[in-house]
Amino acid sequence: MTPSSIVRRALAGAFVGACVCALAACAADGLSGADAGAKPLSAAELDTIVASPDRSDADRRNDVRRKPAEMLAFIGVRPGMVALDLSAGGGYTTELLARAAGPTGIVYGQSRPPAPAASGAAARRTSAMALAERAKKPATARIVAVERPFEDPVPAERATAGLDVVTLMFNYHDLTYLPIDRARMNAAVFRALKPGGVYVVADHSAQPGTGISVASTLHRIDEAFLRREVEAAGFRLADEGLFLRNRADPRDREEPDPPMPKDEFVFRFVKP
Repeated sequence: MTPSSIVRRALAGAFVGACVCALAACAADGLSGADAGAKPLSAAELDTIVASPDRSDADRRNDVRRKPAEMLAFIGVRPGMVALDLSAGGGYTTELLARAAGPTGIVYGQSRPPAPAASGAAARRTSAMALAERAKKPATARIVAVERPFEDPVPAERATAGLDVVTLMFNYHDLTYLPIDRARMNAAVFRALKPGGVYVVADHSAQPGTGISVASTLHRIDEAFLRREVEAAGFRLADEGLFLRNRADPRDREEPDPPMPKDEFVFRFVKP
């Protein structure tokens, strides 16, 4: 082999190695393709999203408790991301995620399928209708309402490594007293996230050791219990947000007495 051919082979090997490393970095970041170069939005960009003039008065009132700029920063939102908002409800979080994802991203807002009974169907259609209304805004046109069971919440085209972010805001405790298989739900979320993708769960904190015993009465959940359930699906706890914490809350009532903000926790889990 000539010296020049040796050099050519060495350069080719270095190039392949660099490509492999780059692809691995993209996968670890939970992004791929055109989204791979996107950086998390800055604090100024998040403040601009929250201050958008076409956000509703009801959402702005909700901002006081929910601290959306801090939440979006904690999630690590990026332009072009593909996200799923579990138990989307009226779409408060869904709309914020869609504004952060921008025109190249997409955000699915999930709710349970309508019940067979007319009254139940009317009640459950409210979420899909609310999301459709939010999707009429130019900045949030990439919202897609999906009616799927919690055990299989991800649209088929995203069911395997097709998501960057999944959120479940203040409703995990409700799923504990409904006929829902949470292990199947968390496993479905795990499968659907890209390697490095994040699953962000926020809820109202119960006293340690209470498990799910007060979920239907105080609408709180033992955070250690929730963490064990999510980690059992294969997730790793990466960080805890402290911006909704209130250690003065005794956590023994649904609403603290004397009145004060609830102690709320936010966990960011990562798919290794």
